[in-house]
Amino acid sequence: MNALRKEERGCIAPLYAGWEETCIWSYLQGQMGSGWADDAACPRSARIDTGDFSFLAGEPEAGLTFLPPGCSDPRIFVPDTERWGPLLKACHPGRCKRTYRYAVRKEDCFDRERLRRFSRLLPEGYRLAPIEGRLYEVAMENPWSRDFCAHFDGREDYARRGLGVAVLRGEELVGGASSYTVYDGGIEIEISVRKDCRRQGLALASAAQLILRCLERGLYPSWDAAHSGSLQLAQKLGYRLDRRYPAYFVFPEKPDRLPR
Repeated sequence: MNALRKEERGCIAPLYAGWEETCIWSYLQGQMGSGWADDAACPRSARIDTGDFSFLAGEPEAGLTFLPPGCSDPRIFVPDTERWGPLLKACHPGRCKRTYRYAVRKEDCFDRERLRRFSRLLPEGYRLAPIEGRLYEVAMENPWSRDFCAHFDGREDYARRGLGVAVLRGEELVGGASSYTVYDGGIEIEISVRKDCRRQGLALASAAQLILRCLERGLYPSWDAAHSGSLQLAQKLGYRLDRRYPAYFVFPEKPDRLPR
């Protein structure tokens, strides 16, 4: 397989034509991520890595199903067709789990006043704050919140290109919404709430505030739902379902039992 140089990334763009996935756009636009192809001169198969996702396109090729060196967390493979599924399972026996995700439409479907009301629905003792300064460091220290900032090139890069809203209880970070990745004209939203603080409306309030801040800056707040709960939250905020699609978790080590 050929790791693509920055100036070569356009060679695989035709294999991703029509795929409305912002993590793909992030790479093709040179914002973040990395890419591979079976042949840089005339590719028939390609892979784009952005964040924890690997997007597979073209003819199924075993050499493109690898896990990155040092990978310790499950990787999410998203193929352009179901033909990649059997190959992923064969290359990672006992470590590959098929699941479904939900794509929502990329349209301005937002009721600004409704979002403002949602952003104020915090329990007593909680408040919203921008993710900046020390909160960047705090987010990076905690496994549940690292993806708020982890895919940027450090604190200064996040300050320049990222955008996030933290939920604080006193001075303690307990949840929030942030830019998982960025692309020209928008962000991909990441939502996370610490386990002991869930089901209190923190995700709704922080997501509503982040969407409002994006709209104020002329950025589109893209949302891709990992499960039905995330989809329900997205729909409450104004998004509309586009389609359900298959994805594959690949684990670096064989788990005792694959998750349902």
